[in-house]
Amino acid sequence: MQEMTPGLAPSPHEAEDPTLAEDVQQLMRDARALAEAEFAFQKTRAAYAGAEAKGIALLGVVAVVLVFFAVMALVVGAVIALGPVLTAWGAMAAVTLALLTIAGICALAAKARLKRLKNAISDKKG
Repeated sequence: MQEMTPGLAPSPHEAEDPTLAEDVQQLMRDARALAEAEFAFQKTRAAYAGAEAKGIALLGVVAVVLVFFAVMALVVGAVIALGPVLTAWGAMAAVTLALLTIAGICALAAKARLKRLKNAISDKKG
């Protein structure tokens, strides 16, 4: 620290130093400006995410519909291809049985995963 000699004017550097109150006020103004900017950024980001989510959902629905039709074409093709070998009724029964078997395997796998999830959530063994 510098000692001030009585009667001398403060140096220009000392006169420009803000007081503690001014520093706190400036800090509050800066914090408010930062908070407003962050809020505006997050609001814009949420709007962008919402708009993108609509497009993603639409593309997902279109993909699921197209996969459904592709699987139906595969099923019809399998019935037609097996028709001469197993007769029409036999081909239909074989394809239906195959699809039900696949569905059953998927259902059992889903049941096992659900049980595992319930056990993990409840912290129970078994």
